[in-house]
Amino acid sequence: MGVLDHLSHMFDCSSGSSKLKKRKQFQTVDIKVRIDCEGCERKVRRSVEGMRGVKTVEVDPKQNKLTVVGYVEPATVLARAAHRTGKKAELWPYVGYDKVAHPYAPGVYDKKAPPGYVRRSEDPQVQSLARATSFEVRYTTAFSDDNPDACVVM
Repeated sequence: MGVLDHLSHMFDCSSGSSKLKKRKQFQTVDIKVRIDCEGCERKVRRSVEGMRGVKTVEVDPKQNKLTVVGYVEPATVLARAAHRTGKKAELWPYVGYDKVAHPYAPGVYDKKAPPGYVRRSEDPQVQSLARATSFEVRYTTAFSDDNPDACVVM
């Protein structure tokens, strides 16, 4: 910044306060909330539709998922959905099956998860599970039925 920019910010009288207002990010917030019937779906949808900054609201009753898109804070949306519906709500705890290194590790695999999803885990013990090296992969695929150049001795 130059000297003129600095001075213009110091003597700027156009705004009422000197604090800069932090803008909210445009983001998607996914929330897990139990949805049993169409009435619950309507109640969950209406609980967050009137919030300032909300652009779209999608409810997926099969996955018990509420998706809110807009200029909102995740904690605010979560608190409002839980308060207005009276239901237990939490941020979407699942990630895609292909995004996790070890989807069947203890603490990650969840029978209640929707198809194609596993529970998000920040546990360092799960992250430290051994991965096959390229040397091991090369030898295990040498005898694979999926590999057309595999050994035919078997």
